[in-house]
Amino acid sequence: MNKRREKRLEKLLHPSAGFYFAILVLFCVIAFSLKQYLLAVLESLITVLLFVLYLLFRAHRRRQLQAFVQKWADNASGTRGAEAPFPMAVIELDNCAIVHTNDTFAKLTGFNDTLVEHRLTEHFPEFTTDWLTADKMEYPYDVTLGQRRYRIYGTVVNTGANGDIPLGVLYFAELTELYRVRDEYIRSRPVVSIILVDNYEELTRNMTEAAISGLNARINNTILKWAQNYHGLLRRLEKNRFLLIFEKRDLKVAVDTKFTILEEIHEITAPSGLAASISFGLGVDGATFEEGYDFAALSIEMALSRGGDQAVVKDRMNFHFYGGRAKEADRRGKVRSRVTANTMMELIGQSSQVFIMGHKNADMDAVGAAMGIACLCRKKNKPAFIVLDLEENSAQRLIDEIIREPEYKNIFISGEDALLMCDNRSTLVVVDTNRPDQVEYRSLLDAISRVCVVDHHLRAADYINSVVVNFHEPYASSAAELATELLQYAVEPNDVLPIEAKSLMAGIFLDTKSFNVRTGERTFEAAAYLRQLGADTVEVKRLLQNDYDDTIIKHKIVQAARMHKHDIAIAPLNGPTTRTLAAQAADELLNITGIKASFVLFPDGDRVIISARSIGDANVQVILEPLGGGGNASTAGAQIRNTTVKEVLDRLVASIEEYYESK
Repeated sequence: MNKRREKRLEKLLHPSAGFYFAILVLFCVIAFSLKQYLLAVLESLITVLLFVLYLLFRAHRRRQLQAFVQKWADNASGTRGAEAPFPMAVIELDNCAIVHTNDTFAKLTGFNDTLVEHRLTEHFPEFTTDWLTADKMEYPYDVTLGQRRYRIYGTVVNTGANGDIPLGVLYFAELTELYRVRDEYIRSRPVVSIILVDNYEELTRNMTEAAISGLNARINNTILKWAQNYHGLLRRLEKNRFLLIFEKRDLKVAVDTKFTILEEIHEITAPSGLAASISFGLGVDGATFEEGYDFAALSIEMALSRGGDQAVVKDRMNFHFYGGRAKEADRRGKVRSRVTANTMMELIGQSSQVFIMGHKNADMDAVGAAMGIACLCRKKNKPAFIVLDLEENSAQRLIDEIIREPEYKNIFISGEDALLMCDNRSTLVVVDTNRPDQVEYRSLLDAISRVCVVDHHLRAADYINSVVVNFHEPYASSAAELATELLQYAVEPNDVLPIEAKSLMAGIFLDTKSFNVRTGERTFEAAAYLRQLGADTVEVKRLLQNDYDDTIIKHKIVQAARMHKHDIAIAPLNGPTTRTLAAQAADELLNITGIKASFVLFPDGDRVIISARSIGDANVQVILEPLGGGGNASTAGAQIRNTTVKEVLDRLVASIEEYYESK
């Protein structure tokens, strides 16, 4: 139907005479070929004359159509279209050719009524008429002409004897001033910021009052000098906390410069040689100053839970991270472990039952930490159940040993069974993850109101919130280490079964790569405590052994790796493998001289899984975060759905490039 209408409109505006002129030209050619030159000249003159008359006739018909449109516009609006206060144009729907305009539109675009055809797309290249043919009254995009911005409204008008030849009538509503006011409002919205000196206590330890005053003055001057560029209000709230309020127009400068204050503050050092570091939390797009401050407080909490020394921007939708590439330093205190242990024991005592749940495809760290929490429950004589998929996990050998123990014969249950068993007095303890979409059974997390988290990974933007107890320590080597610390303050040594000590030791062994990475003083203290409880490191080592076939596969994965930037190994696999082998292959690649970071990619159904490891300056958690991944600086992973290994590889390489460019 649309094609038929277009043909009729074309016939109305440009009557086709091509066939007739072709016949006339043919007669001229025949006359010349027969050497009838006089006749040929006469026919040529007649042909030229008829063509000129045709052009004049076509121009006349266009003027008639324009007169009709003008008359229609006058009747429709009750006034002369040329006097309309806003630009108006009538166009052909098939090719956007301008049929008629009012004076306002003509002045804006330079259009005038001549034989030369103008098209609206000459002024607005992206313009289409699809919305008109779809019976919509408003163009979905704003347009710009010169320095002015317009919104286009329009309708379809049928002309002709049968009313079936469509034209488009467009009205241009200028919104320049409205947009200017709106943009100025957005640019002037307040950004509420909290600046926190992360390691103030460590910096001032064993310093005299005079030295502390000098250190405070240097910190104040550095922050004040940086803040002067943002024309805001800076006030010191506490000895290590500042409040900065500035306009959103200046936020882009801070983002583009990667918050240089994070590096500038490192120039301030204590006599011990420790460099100062700050966390920067910013609240953006808050409806009120109070909400903006709440956003900033959440940002600071997020920055500290991810290791500090970074800036976090919180808007109404999400978190955005900047910095955080410095090596993590253990700033934990034993006081928090003691308080958390007492609080958790009290909560367990008030519960009817306790469910313990790790991440999907649970590994030995998740299982070991869960066993530690189960020991706390047994101390309080409360039933405990570990929610785990017995068919899909990475700790089957350890699970088989646990099931053989009489005390743990029926401790492992499915998520569906746990959901049926839970009540309003149940408590859920999530271990080795802080992301709701990574837990073993999401419905159970949503169903239980009393939730505790025990985790060592950097906090993700979509972390589990509204928790009763949050034992989140990104400086710890493993969740098993954190669970061991809870046991030290909550139970007696003879309350811990050998299988529990062995499971916890296996979790620490796994995440520290046999005490080679992410180990600190507290890690060895926890290992020594477990050794005293009967954990045999030789037996733990056997749990980590691979069979012959898996070893061959692992080395094939290593062979598939290719170097990037001379010190990064990437192994993209075309076929599936297990997460355990991928992780082990990533670890194996780090044993090669010169490799500081490794990535193994493999397909798993409708998703691609990445296992990443690092022993150098590369923070694999920051690299994988744009891909939806998480973890910590030395161990991270990601799962990307509905894509291919090739596409994920391209995204990974781009993220690596961006990471190094911003360092």
